[in-house]
Amino acid sequence: MTTVAPPVEDLLRELAPQVLGALVRRYGDFDSAEDAVQEALLAAAVQWPEEGLPANPRGWLVTVASRRLTDQWRSDSARRRREATAAALVPPDEALAPSPGDQRPAGQDDTLTLLFLCCHPALSPASQLALTLRAVGGLTTAQIARAFLVPEATMAQRISRAKQRIKATGIPFSMPPEQERRDRLAVVLQVLYLIFNEGYTASSGPALQRAELTGEAIRLARAVHRLLPDDGEVAGLLALMLLTDARRRARTRPDGALVPLAEQDRDRWDRASIEEGVALITDTLVRAPLGPYQLQAAIAAVHAEAPRAEDTDWPQILALYQVLERVAPNPMVTLNHAVALAMVRGPGAGLELLATLEGDDRLAGHHRLDAVRAHLLEMAGDHAAARASYRLAARRTTSLPERRYLQARAARLADGAGRDPGAGAGVTRGGPAP
Repeated sequence: MTTVAPPVEDLLRELAPQVLGALVRRYGDFDSAEDAVQEALLAAAVQWPEEGLPANPRGWLVTVASRRLTDQWRSDSARRRREATAAALVPPDEALAPSPGDQRPAGQDDTLTLLFLCCHPALSPASQLALTLRAVGGLTTAQIARAFLVPEATMAQRISRAKQRIKATGIPFSMPPEQERRDRLAVVLQVLYLIFNEGYTASSGPALQRAELTGEAIRLARAVHRLLPDDGEVAGLLALMLLTDARRRARTRPDGALVPLAEQDRDRWDRASIEEGVALITDTLVRAPLGPYQLQAAIAAVHAEAPRAEDTDWPQILALYQVLERVAPNPMVTLNHAVALAMVRGPGAGLELLATLEGDDRLAGHHRLDAVRAHLLEMAGDHAAARASYRLAARRTTSLPERRYLQARAARLADGAGRDPGAGAGVTRGGPAP
């Protein structure tokens, strides 16, 4: 998409899944509808900054995308040409009208329905995640590939196959029935989790954070929570997002440089988000079966409730990570577990746990493993080895703020300066970084 003013760009990101949902509901062709929506978004990015916003931005996008779609179909057959002519003449307000048999009110946000469509059981779990991140979250294929730790070409093929699968199986665009909806929920939550993570610490580019992605993930998590208010993991995920996003303003300096958790000005944390998140996780922990999102939210709450970094209850955090690793083991959880273990039992114990990840192919060449190793080596006083690991991590990351931070840590060690033992804990992310 061409460069546009931030307010327009934010609006287009918010409207994109709504417009795609409207087209899929009306025409049923996911793949063609997504192409048409992308063309409409490009047209809006060019025209709106020059001509001003239309009175009904969503209607404008639906109308333009519908015409792009029907123009494409016009060349296919005489039947398609007749349908295209009828659809192309629909005024903007009518373009939002429900299709025959669809009882939804005109203009309704279809984002949540689109979310569940992308998580249909006809798709493999990996395809569900990838397609939802692309269609609902607006992430690029490269960003999704980094989230899954796979090559970009592999991810592009996965997304393409998912769209073709939807077309081939004729999956209807409608909310699934109650039981099926719950079966898809785990994938829906994981997708929202990954969208939030990409926004909280962007995998590449000049900015550490992408607030439009974290905001969209929180918005969608709230929508799912309204739909399933008694589900503990839904509440846990929303609480985790709120507690983590509460630190956003304190995570960067005016020049965009990364500020690790131990060095953040906690007066800049969003107390309203913290209070809401703590209330959510406190309520759900006493009434719902324990799950990984609730455990991560509980960890985030312990950090949030410490008035100073040195007041952090690391033994409690360590205990929570030990439970989390039993409930939902994965290498990123182990990275954070190693930091917590080092804070309680010393860097040697943390490095010993970290060594168990050396042969894990999912982390081969990943900068976060090197960054955590550097942090623990620095805690252990091995500054030469720590400096080498910081430099290796800096070379491997594609995030410019992280690269600068890691390079600065290496340079500081080269100058013989030390730092607080917990200062590097925010470099990791296994879920969102503390």
